[in-house]
Amino acid sequence: MTPADLSALYLEYIACLNRQDWAALGRFVDEEMSHNGRQLGLAGYREMLEGDFRDIPDLHFDVALLVAEPPHVASRLDFACTPKAGFLGLPVNGKRVSFAENVFYEFRGGRIWRVWSVIDKAAIEAQL
Repeated sequence: MTPADLSALYLEYIACLNRQDWAALGRFVDEEMSHNGRQLGLAGYREMLEGDFRDIPDLHFDVALLVAEPPHVASRLDFACTPKAGFLGLPVNGKRVSFAENVFYEFRGGRIWRVWSVIDKAAIEAQL
């Protein structure tokens, strides 16, 4: 897979998340995927994402930066959203907040196999 192919695949994955097209998630995510060192598998990852959208109804993934070097993708995702209750242990409770997430992905067989993610919690704290 070329860097351009991997970038295009990643952007399709992000579009899938923004559509909440959970039936198509397996096209992008490996059955044995892990997130921040926790083995979730496709079902557990889907459950985590569905929970994120339940907790943050206006959640939208906006790709601010994308670097693809197969089999890896590095991305900075920007968010401006309104969590209904607490978020990352912070009392957001319906306040609109903006923050970024830095994410690294490793692909295997054309699907996301491992994800490492860090959310800029300090940016949220500064807004509260």
